[in-house]
Amino acid sequence: MTDMTICCDEQNGLFTLHTKFTTYQMKADRLGYLLHLYYGPRMEGSAEYLITYADRGFSGNPYEAGGDRTYSLDALPQEYPFRGEGDYRSTALIAENADGSVSTDLRYAGYHIREGKYSLPGLPAMYGQAEEAETLEIDLEDTASGLQITLLYGVFPELDIITRAVRIKNAGQQPIVLRKAGSACLDCVPGEYDLITFHGRHAMERNWQRIGVEHGSYSVGSRRGTSSHQYSPFVILARHGADEDAGECWGMSFVYSGEFRAEAEKDQYGQTRLLMGIQDEAFAYPLAPGETFTGPEVILSYSAEGLAALSHRFHRAIRENLCREPERETPRPVLINSWEAAYFDFTGETICNIAEEAAQLGVDMVVMDDGWFGNRSSDSSGLGDWVVNEKKLGCTLGELSEKIHECGLEFGLWVEPEMVSEDSDLYREHPDWAYRIPGRKPVRSRFQLVLDLSRREVVDYLFESLCRVLDSAQIEYIKWDMNRSITDVYSANSAQGGGTANPGAVLYRYVLGLYDLLERLRTRYPKLLIEGCSGGGGRFDAGMLYYTPLIWCSDNTDAIERIRIQHGTSFGFPVSSVGSHVSAVPNHQTGRIVPMKTRGVVAMAGNFGYELNPADMTREEKEEVRRQIREFKELRPLIHEGLYYRLTNPFEEREAAAWSFVSEDRREALVSVVTLETHGNPTTAYIRLKGLEKEAVYRDRESGACYPGAALMTAGIPVPAMSGEYQAWQLRLEKVESGS
Repeated sequence: MTDMTICCDEQNGLFTLHTKFTTYQMKADRLGYLLHLYYGPRMEGSAEYLITYADRGFSGNPYEAGGDRTYSLDALPQEYPFRGEGDYRSTALIAENADGSVSTDLRYAGYHIREGKYSLPGLPAMYGQAEEAETLEIDLEDTASGLQITLLYGVFPELDIITRAVRIKNAGQQPIVLRKAGSACLDCVPGEYDLITFHGRHAMERNWQRIGVEHGSYSVGSRRGTSSHQYSPFVILARHGADEDAGECWGMSFVYSGEFRAEAEKDQYGQTRLLMGIQDEAFAYPLAPGETFTGPEVILSYSAEGLAALSHRFHRAIRENLCREPERETPRPVLINSWEAAYFDFTGETICNIAEEAAQLGVDMVVMDDGWFGNRSSDSSGLGDWVVNEKKLGCTLGELSEKIHECGLEFGLWVEPEMVSEDSDLYREHPDWAYRIPGRKPVRSRFQLVLDLSRREVVDYLFESLCRVLDSAQIEYIKWDMNRSITDVYSANSAQGGGTANPGAVLYRYVLGLYDLLERLRTRYPKLLIEGCSGGGGRFDAGMLYYTPLIWCSDNTDAIERIRIQHGTSFGFPVSSVGSHVSAVPNHQTGRIVPMKTRGVVAMAGNFGYELNPADMTREEKEEVRRQIREFKELRPLIHEGLYYRLTNPFEEREAAAWSFVSEDRREALVSVVTLETHGNPTTAYIRLKGLEKEAVYRDRESGACYPGAALMTAGIPVPAMSGEYQAWQLRLEKVESGS
């Protein structure tokens, strides 16, 4: 670990966090307020000179400032801004006192430094041993109410990552209600910025969007109970003009799977504030005397070398210090899922037939999707009854699993534990376990309601039910789905505890219940691979990746649509976390017909697999599948561990989409190109490569042609002419050794 990762100048109240290439600095000033000074390229010394003071109209002054009218929290950059001492901008903390007042005055109260990375009880977080990370805790206190705030900083020097979280304790004598409890704030004093966000909808997630940060505030977030298809809990603040290869940019990734809010605000003096935390619209979390609330973690990183370098830092951090063993080290299986092959219409024999065909193609695993349990022949019944439907399968689950393994394949199951159908034995026995507001009809979605995972007995039931299934057969994988947004939030259990059944508190406890359930399953079945899913990518966030290191990227399996979806996903999440499969044509979502080769090239930019029935393929298609699987398994280390480069932006460039993988030592590269438009008498498209060694020469492994690295990155390489729509071309390069 880098020497002096965390430095504290006690005399001047200066705290400095160093990573390999960055520095983060703050100061507890003469009045005890914690001011943010700097987050940028690594530097030595103090950046306190950046803060200016002036007598600004209608910006009030703390009482202790006395006659100094130049000191106002309404204009100063702060580390954890709060409502109550004259800051009228969006703040991280809003606390309601027992007398109904909304006022807090947080002053510096001390600090602690320790080796290793902090952990958060009940919440996912990056992890690191003493040789990898260091922790800084800064204590703030409101003496009037007894509210104590601990700001947590985890510093990963080699990753150029700093994490933030917050612990809030009511050490007073009266109850307090948290109305807002953000996890991280970044105040940027000078500069003009853009905000890059990722919006979408079901089957079209994480569309790239870049807008200028102007006066006022702009926010994205979720009110849906989960992180959602609509907005990603990952955002980037970038200098005007910063692009993939150059310029300053800061990223924030929320390690949480529930409602969130990210907000950028330019204030009256042209300063920019970026906030991230739990969605606060309906948030009201009660803290009785002695109780503590823990805010989820935010992963931060800074790059002075553009967006690609920023993405690489998040990719490595998630792969190496968020995803956990054994999945972190074990190659993911090439699987085939039964959903688009059979939907609900299957028997055990159907699954065995798919497995037999798949084994001949080189597939590693077959997954039996929805319809294997309870009275489940459509999406209108059966959820909650996690009992194997042996009549439908024609055998026990153990017998089916045995047959699958006899084919040489592993076996996986689809589950949706967080949901319940009204037409189910569970709902008939425990209707109060589902979210329903007394006296009101619930909002249905896909004919299902949401189970109240804030209740321990519900989590226990799900754990015991799933264990019975998993213990009955040899199962190596489960796909964990969640197919609706949450409404009608009311917990009878919480209401009995004193009227705390408000959406903010209940939904926070729901997420804790979900994490507890997943952690208990991971502990009992340490070799079980869990793939996350929420109608595809509706809960694609760093929090879920702690428990499910693989997430189904989208229910949209159209290869051309997936190019855009996977492009947006790549900014904050590694390729190794992306579930991406080849499906049948015409595509079941769009009706588009795309060549099998192209479908394979696109799906290889993720965890490769198939969503189709092998029996329906031609002999030529089966041979192509065999070739794809052989090629992917050979390339998997480069794809999952190499540096990912976005060579085009498919949201802006219409002719072709291109991306590449480059090994860390820059000795090997894989370039993928897909044509998006077809023209008569076309011009030649050139793709400029990235991440190569300028002084080196690279050889095309297929043709033997050699190219200078500098030319490949400056002038590019011509894409060969290809006839037909949506054609794909791949180029495998290897560095030429001296004398070869």
